[in-house]
Amino acid sequence: MNFPEEDFPAVRDAVMKIRLEGKAAGIWKFAAGLHTQDVKTVYADGTVKDSSLQPGVPHLGGFTIVEVENVEEAYKWAEKIAIACRCPQEVRRIMDDPIGEEIYKKYSRD
Repeated sequence: MNFPEEDFPAVRDAVMKIRLEGKAAGIWKFAAGLHTQDVKTVYADGTVKDSSLQPGVPHLGGFTIVEVENVEEAYKWAEKIAIACRCPQEVRRIMDDPIGEEIYKKYSRD
């Protein structure tokens, strides 16, 4: 997002309009902006290291999760968000949960 600081209220309002539209359509699941680019990597042995962000390379500033029928619908929502946020949006598929609710229920009882 690259706009003058004084435009933030207008951007916020535009994003909220899209969010409410998505909620009304039943596709909006979650969205959040990322506070900083202070990214850490945690390894299996518990070691914590700075991640290797390269200066000058665009980084993820936030994300939105929607549940839509197809990629074309995802592109339409990404376009709306791009207009509201004043920046391009990447579209990525998230894998479905292969375990299922029955397994979660079994482990939550243990």
